[in-house]
Amino acid sequence: MTIVEGWDSHAWIDGPWIHRSPRRPEVRPRLLAEVTLLPWLAPQLPLPVPVPELTADGVRHLLLPGSPLSGGDEALGRELGSFLKALHAVDPAEAVSCGALDAATASAAKAVELDEFRTQIVPLLPAEARTAAHELLDRVAVVRKCLIHCDFGPDHILTTDGRITGIIDWTDAVIGDPALDLCWVLDGAPRAVAAGAAEVYQPTADLVERAKDWARLSPWYGVHRGLRLDLPDDVADGLRGIVSLL
Repeated sequence: MTIVEGWDSHAWIDGPWIHRSPRRPEVRPRLLAEVTLLPWLAPQLPLPVPVPELTADGVRHLLLPGSPLSGGDEALGRELGSFLKALHAVDPAEAVSCGALDAATASAAKAVELDEFRTQIVPLLPAEARTAAHELLDRVAVVRKCLIHCDFGPDHILTTDGRITGIIDWTDAVIGDPALDLCWVLDGAPRAVAAGAAEVYQPTADLVERAKDWARLSPWYGVHRGLRLDLPDDVADGLRGIVSLL
């Protein structure tokens, strides 16, 4: 048995199965929602995703092959673009009925988080950066229109021999802004991967700008965590990152 710990779940591999149980009570309903959401979603997507089933303490699904993405070419980028285009095109009302977090609930949760960013982090920024900081927080709060993975990055994209073999970790799936899923793909991925994804997805200029906004928001989470856990070095590093990206 191999233990694989995640941020939201305890996970362990037993034979061909990966088992997951929630690390915190608030994670449990989202983890269990995967049991209804992913079987509905999987046939609509061009790349494999887990199809979990209930267990006594959480869920399990067959282990998808591959390792987290660590590079890639334009062909791999086109796979990602095709995947995200299909994901963002599914019926959002049906997705909610199958377990995805609805827009109103997700917006309320995001509003709490953004309010904490405003009250806890903005006052720590240089005075000349605060207006731009408030404007950024305003912009990322406004769009919720389709099903998104919500944590789409290289750790959750499995590859074997340069091809994608699975997209994992759907606990945060929500009706939200498609630009959030495109954030790493367009602004953090290798240049060839980003080019291939953009070729297939064909994001609008507005979507590209919103993806950049989500990238600008990334260091805020490190500051937020550093304040919560009393990690002053993380706070200082994150504040420098926020200022450099505003």
